[in-house]
Amino acid sequence: MVKPIPKVGLRRNGRSSARKSARRIPKRVIHVQASFNNTIITVTDVRGRVISWSSAGTCGFKGTRRGTPFAAQTAAENAIRAVVDRGMQRAKVMIKGPGLGRDAALRAIRRSGILLSFVRDVTPMPHNGCRPPKKRRV
Repeated sequence: MVKPIPKVGLRRNGRSSARKSARRIPKRVIHVQASFNNTIITVTDVRGRVISWSSAGTCGFKGTRRGTPFAAQTAAENAIRAVVDRGMQRAKVMIKGPGLGRDAALRAIRRSGILLSFVRDVTPMPHNGCRPPKKRRV
């Protein structure tokens, strides 16, 4: 089969119209990455394309305050506020990392009024870990 040649003149800045239709889908996935130094909240569609994101650093927190639960709560509220206005109703939550902002971000997501279908912990766990260094000889 011969593929049709796309018309370049109809697209502006190389973007297709598929992005605008994907934003109207009410189902989303909220990724929470909580490290000890920062918390990053990313809202994607089901296929993994980013719609909105926020982090404790972009909310104005600097230094060690980025790893606090309050900073994670503020970042979650900022990321979700943009997509709730576009009609997000249901979401899945994937939480990754050992940071302090895990619970605070989840509480902020619950308070926003979104129905959560499930909450999953996707923190990578080593099966056997790295090989230890060789024994020291003196």
